[in-house]
Amino acid sequence: MFKQSQKPKAKTKKYKLKSKSFSFLVVVLAFLFFVLSFLNVFAQDEQNLEEICEWEKIEQKPENLSKEEYEALLKKCQEYYQQKSQEIEKDISKTEQEKKTLQNKIYWLKNTIKNLDYQIYQSNLVIKDIGFQIKDTKESIGKTSLKIENSQEQIANILRTIYEKDQKSLIEILLSEKEISGFYNNLFALETLHSKSQELLDETKNLKTVLGNQKQSLNEEKQDLESSVIIKNLQKQENAKTKKDQEYYLNLTEKQYQEQLQEKEEAQEQAIKIGNLLFELIEVPEGGIRFEDAVEIAKSTSILTGIRASFSLAILWQETRIGKLKGGCYLRDTKTGDGIYIKTGNKAPRTMKPSRDIPPFLNIIKDLNATGKLKTDYSHTPVSCCMILNNGELFGWGGAMGAAQFIPSTWMLVKKEIEEKTGDIPANPWNIRDAFLANGLYLRDLGASAQTYEKEMRAALRYFGCTSYWCEINYGKPVMAVAKCLQQYIDNASMSSYCEDLIF
Repeated sequence: MFKQSQKPKAKTKKYKLKSKSFSFLVVVLAFLFFVLSFLNVFAQDEQNLEEICEWEKIEQKPENLSKEEYEALLKKCQEYYQQKSQEIEKDISKTEQEKKTLQNKIYWLKNTIKNLDYQIYQSNLVIKDIGFQIKDTKESIGKTSLKIENSQEQIANILRTIYEKDQKSLIEILLSEKEISGFYNNLFALETLHSKSQELLDETKNLKTVLGNQKQSLNEEKQDLESSVIIKNLQKQENAKTKKDQEYYLNLTEKQYQEQLQEKEEAQEQAIKIGNLLFELIEVPEGGIRFEDAVEIAKSTSILTGIRASFSLAILWQETRIGKLKGGCYLRDTKTGDGIYIKTGNKAPRTMKPSRDIPPFLNIIKDLNATGKLKTDYSHTPVSCCMILNNGELFGWGGAMGAAQFIPSTWMLVKKEIEEKTGDIPANPWNIRDAFLANGLYLRDLGASAQTYEKEMRAALRYFGCTSYWCEINYGKPVMAVAKCLQQYIDNASMSSYCEDLIF
């Protein structure tokens, strides 16, 4: 009974094991199918991103996408165009290097051709001079030939005379002369003349030989130089052809370079446009913002301005704790610039500088009220108070507005560009998005886009309006410390406990 009762149990267990194995196999296969499908779709998306991310297709949210899906699509497209811009930048660097190489080759060929021109010119001058020498040598040979002919004729006459004398008998010669001495004188003269004529003839022949050798040598030198000139002209033609080819390729490279610059500009423009759309999607409550949203806005602003998101946020943190702090004063006297402290109602001296900031401040308030973006008059709109130092001394003027703490005159410097980038008119210093953008644009104009410690420190102090050592210690260094912590968060999605205590 025990054995019989155990067998069915064993079968059941085996069956259950098989059933579990089969179920596990089905799950694995389903998972693999899902992964492969996802990868396939992802690959297709990667291939089609250029088409998917066309501006006309994403400028307005497609009806079949939720807000979250649309935002995810925009981020993906933004990343695509940023990556494309970086890839084009590498190609531009490569093309620029090729341009430099070709320009160097063309420069070398130009100098080589120039040098060959000089050598050909010099060789032609030498050939011309040798030609004159050959001409002179020919003329000397001609004159020498005439001398030889004359000498030969003279010798012939002498020989004829001697021959005639030889044909006469001694008796005839003696009888023809009146004196015996005349006979001997004539005989001596003939022999002397014969000897001199022979010497002259020999010298003239030697001179002709020398001149002939000289002429041959000059002709050979001239031929060598003419051959050299021919070779140099061939080299010049070859170099000129190579130079023309290099210039052709340089023109192609320049065209490619300009096309790449255009592509990069278009990719950057697309990334900025998409950044603007993302910027607009973030819902920002007036007077405060979640830290995570602030980081996203700062990232979008960074694309538009070239300022590090962490540095921009650090300035806003130092100014108003990223929008949490509001101005503590109201302007009341537009002539003196005095106001009141909002909490106590007591007089607040130097709330806003009359000559510099009150006229633009009144215009800003007027325009915002006219469009319904602000519903308070100038005397009930919070602005910063004048800073009071530890010794009770007043420091500068107050009057800074909104999360970015812009004084009215400085706000007017960036107002138009904010409106151009956002399409939101008029720009509002109490709107978080406008304040973030104003902060980035102004820091850019102060040189912070270089993104070095020195440039950012200097920009922070100029933003604060004070570049003294005290301001560096009490404003600049805290800003840079917070920026370092914020960069840590942006890079790693977390920060150290020290940074959390510092910022929060």
